[in-house]
Amino acid sequence: MIYPQLHFTGQVWRPPYEASSQLLQITSGCTWHKCKFCSLYHGTPFRMSPLSEVEEDLKVISQWQPRARRVYLTGANPFALSYSRLMDVALLLRKYLPHMVSFGMFARVTDIAPKSVEELKNLRHMKLDSINIGIETAHDETLTRMNKGYRASDILEQLSKLDEAGIRYNVFYLNGLGGKGKGVESAVATADVLNRLHPCIINIVSLTIFPESQLYQEVINGTYVEEPEIERLIEIRTLIDRLKIKVNLLGHHVSNTVPVTGALPYDKAVLLHEFDNAIAEFPEEELKAYRNRIWHL
Repeated sequence: MIYPQLHFTGQVWRPPYEASSQLLQITSGCTWHKCKFCSLYHGTPFRMSPLSEVEEDLKVISQWQPRARRVYLTGANPFALSYSRLMDVALLLRKYLPHMVSFGMFARVTDIAPKSVEELKNLRHMKLDSINIGIETAHDETLTRMNKGYRASDILEQLSKLDEAGIRYNVFYLNGLGGKGKGVESAVATADVLNRLHPCIINIVSLTIFPESQLYQEVINGTYVEEPEIERLIEIRTLIDRLKIKVNLLGHHVSNTVPVTGALPYDKAVLLHEFDNAIAEFPEEELKAYRNRIWHL
């Protein structure tokens, strides 16, 4: 028997909490491709899936998963698509998956800017209920150095629109991104911005540099010095300590030498105690050796 195949190309990523979601490709690659640290979509040019291709995939999904309740749209940042294009996709989802309760996707901060609050509310009405956003940090110096293409003020402005529209969002914080000596600054700046927003989850990932990234060359030529592992732990501790909002922390990614999972403010004291112990007891050399053994994220 020959089974039908869906149109997946390039790298396909989804957050751990989307493990039970039906995946559907509407883009591949990234629209930006300029972040110095990133190697996730190396070699994959941005491509927007034709609606005919999306519909073909939905026909297959409707046969094999007719009662799918959650759909995750894949690609580095599918939210870069125009409002009208996203509405077209939402209409197709409604047509072929009548039991679908919600759908979500990745986005860059800049993808939100062209969409009005009213348009965001309309997408929410069409069952877009969550977006995952790699803000990385709200430290302007680091954002500029890493070519993120936005500033902390943009994070605050655009994510505030999601709050107003009623769309939940989860953010990714990239621990260690600022480099040696910048961790505490990054944590303080990021907490100050997030304390004015309402993220559902803060995903914590620790910077791990691979040869495909531009930042790797800067490490080789000495223009970028990686943040030591103990400093990274201090950075995360600072972030947790400075956060004043109700939010879930999810940091059991392979890149984290000390896993982080909890709900703030309820688990703050326990988490701070865990990091105090780790900072006091874990040798820098062992933590660095662990990172050097990570060959892929």
